[in-house]
Amino acid sequence: ATAANVSKGTLYVYFEDKEHLFVALIQREREAQKRGAIEALNEDSDPVRALSKFGFCIVRVINDELAVSAHRAVIGVAERMPDLGREFYEKGPMLGSRLIARYLDRMVTEGKLAIDDTYLAAVQFLDLCQSTLTRPRLFNAIRTPPSEDEIRRVVGEAVAMFMARYGVKPQG
Repeated sequence: ATAANVSKGTLYVYFEDKEHLFVALIQREREAQKRGAIEALNEDSDPVRALSKFGFCIVRVINDELAVSAHRAVIGVAERMPDLGREFYEKGPMLGSRLIARYLDRMVTEGKLAIDDTYLAAVQFLDLCQSTLTRPRLFNAIRTPPSEDEIRRVVGEAVAMFMARYGVKPQG
C-alpha cells in the first residue's frame, strides 16, 4: 500500500484478502523471471541446448527464496482456500508445462523428438530438473538455494535422461 501510495482499504478493492494479494505479487515476479526460460525455448531449435537453458532458468526461479516461500504459503492455505491453490497451480506449474509441451510439439513436428504425449513429457522433464533440489527446499531440509553448478549438473542429467527416452535415434 505504501509503495503504491494508496490505503490498505484501496488494495482490498482489487484483492479479496491478503492471500490473494500475495499470490498476485508472486505471479508478477514469476512472470518477470520466467521470460528468460521461455526465450530459451523460442530461440533454439536444438532440443538439448534449449531444454538445458530452460531447465536451468526454471530451476533457479523455482528455488529462489521468494518462490519457495510462495509455494509454502499457498500449500499452507490450499486446504481452506482451494480456489487460491488451483489458481496458483494453473498460472504457474500448469502454464509452464503447457509452454514446454508446445515446444516439444514443434520438435516432434520437426522430427527431432519422438513423443506421443507432449504434456506428460513436459511434466516429466520439469520433475526431473527439480530432482534433489526443490523438495528439500520446500521442507526446509536445505535452507539455501542450489548453486549454479549443482543446477547445471541436475538439469544436465535430466536432459540426458529425457533425450534417452524421447530423442530420435540416428538412422544407419
